[in-house]
Amino acid sequence: MPTAAQLASLYRISYQLTYIMLQPIYLICVDNRTRNIYILAGYDEEIEFQILPTGELSDEPN
Repeated sequence: MPTAAQLASLYRISYQLTYIMLQPIYLICVDNRTRNIYILAGYDEEIEFQILPTGELSDEPN
């Protein structure tokens, strides 16, 4: 279950991707190993985000 901070970040990122950048979102899921929210977006599925349980974005690649 995502934290309140993760849901707030998810809303902000989803809004920016779809309304401002006009990019499709293909996948949103919770990684059960890390509890991070994973987002896959972009017309070529080239945009990736991970939201930490604190609501901050992870800038480390997997």
